[in-house]
This record gives sequence, structure tokens and C-alpha cells, in this order.
Amino acid sequence: MDRLIYTAMTGAKHVFMQQAGTANNLANASTVGFKAQEHRFRAVPVLSNAMPTRAFVVDASVSDVFDAGPVMFTGRNLDVSVQGRGWLAVQMPDGSEAYTRAGSLDVNVTGLLQTKGGYPVVGDGGPINVPPDNNIEIAPDGTVSAVPRFGTPNNANAIGRLKLVNPQEANLVRGTDGLFRLRSGQPAEADATVRVASGALEGSNVNVTDAMVNLISLSRQFEMQIKMLQTADTNAQRADQLLSLNS
Repeated sequence: MDRLIYTAMTGAKHVFMQQAGTANNLANASTVGFKAQEHRFRAVPVLSNAMPTRAFVVDASVSDVFDAGPVMFTGRNLDVSVQGRGWLAVQMPDGSEAYTRAGSLDVNVTGLLQTKGGYPVVGDGGPINVPPDNNIEIAPDGTVSAVPRFGTPNNANAIGRLKLVNPQEANLVRGTDGLFRLRSGQPAEADATVRVASGALEGSNVNVTDAMVNLISLSRQFEMQIKMLQTADTNAQRADQLLSLNS
């Protein structure tokens, strides 16, 4: 059988994987704080005694794009956008830390400050609890203050400070839940230079136009690989017919 079938198969398989990654990016084009992914592959020549005229496609890497997304003004006190580089730290159910740029926060029924996904936000001394009947204000350095809804106006009391971190992007790995963690599994050190803006959210950094063009291009590439498979199969059938006639 012509080895073209195998080389075309590897090409089709990895183009399909690229399509899935691009489709996932498009699906999260409106997800707050989402970071796009890039699937990168490379061609490896088939080593044999013959001339190196064929190549396989192999996985090279799946990389995350850490460019900042557009900032959207919401005016909501519990919305924060990380300015420049940096991440918000959240606590996972197993007690470990994960990091996100999705700063749309809420206060649950027990007064715990958490993300929309239900993960408690990490403060200097652990999760931050908000007293009842208080409004929340978040300062640029991450300080969380409670302002009583009744009584003396403008009487703000600091109740904690968001843990803001800025680890090396090369040391971050994306989990299946979309949150990032250090490869070492250890918590990152707080960085006092990271700043946030209250009343705003960072949107997804997916470029919808580029992603759509890339998806169309990948579709054409997939069709080309399938055509090569069909051509190889046709050639094999013709060769079988010639051999049967000679016999």
C-alpha cells in the first residue's frame, strides 16, 4: 500500500485538532478573561533507505496566548480588571491555588467573595468574607473595603486584600477548568506591583476575524488531505487491476 495514505492521514488528523482548537477559541470569544490557544505542529521527514520525499506531521506544542483582551467598563463595584500583567488568585476545592483574569466577582449567601464560577477569591489571610448589609469597594492595589449601607456614610472598613500574582507566563499551565496554575503545583508569591481597575472587566483576547479566516483555511487543508487519501486509494485499486490482468 502506498505510504501516502499514512502521511496524508497524519496531516488530516492534526488539521482536525487545529480546527477543534480554533473552534474552542471562537466559542469563548465572549468569555470574560479567556486566553486563546494556538496549536503548533511540525513536519518530520520519513527516515528510510529511499530518498526523503515524504514527511509525517507530529505535535509540536499547544501554546497559550497571554495578550490582554479589551477592557469593558461595567460600573459594577464587584467587577475588576487586572491592569497589564498579573492574575487574580482563587482557591480550589482541594485547597490549592489557581489563577484567572476573569474578575467578575460575587458575594455568596454566606458572605464569601468568589468568582462567577464559585471559586473563593484568595486574600492576604485566606478567603475574604464580607459582612452583611455592606457594599464593597475594591482599590487599585486590591484592598477590599466594606461600606455600611446604613449608618454613617462613607465609613469604609478594609476587610482584606486580593492576592494578585505575576508569575512567569512560561511557568503557567492551563487546566481543564480553564484556570491557570504553576507547573510546580506550588502557590505563586503575591506581587504588590499588580494593579486592578474596579468597575471594568477584561474581555476575551480571541480575534474573531482571524479565527474565522483560520478555520476556513484549516477546512480547505483538511479537504486536501482527504483528497490525497482518496487518490492513494484510487492508485492502489488501479495497481491491483493491472496486476490481476498480468496474472
